[in-house]
Amino acid sequence: MRKLKARMEAERLPRGADPRTHFKLGLGGLTDVEWVVQLMQLRHAARVSGMQTTGTLPSLWAGVEAGIISAEDANVMEAAWLLASRLRDVGVLWRGRAVDSVPSDYRDAEGIARALGRKPGHGVELAGEWRRTARQSRNVVERLFYGDPAPSPRGYPSRRS
Repeated sequence: MRKLKARMEAERLPRGADPRTHFKLGLGGLTDVEWVVQLMQLRHAARVSGMQTTGTLPSLWAGVEAGIISAEDANVMEAAWLLASRLRDVGVLWRGRAVDSVPSDYRDAEGIARALGRKPGHGVELAGEWRRTARQSRNVVERLFYGDPAPSPRGYPSRRS
């Protein structure tokens, strides 16, 4: 799975796209969070019924309840997933087509920021906010997806026992 994800990161990002601002396929974005959750599901969903769902966030929080992931890590990944989802949804409303990156154009950034409920003149802050959020998410992804195997849920034997 790690090789598959690494290949996807290397090949699926559109040519010329900045992995720091691409909130679908970029570092710390939607797919990063979904890969971590799906890996947790593969490892633990047979024993943790709350993870037997197609919903990313419900499964993530079921992992917290089972002791598979810390609430702190889940909060970081949820924040990235929610911000990326909102940017994507509002981008579609603003542009009338799919948007997968934080806009670099001032008019687009300002329009999306206003649609998100931000005050006028705050569109330029979107890119920085996304980069900070995604960087924190990617740190969690690096540790959980590429690091040591996830701990076993409370009350279940370790996979190594």
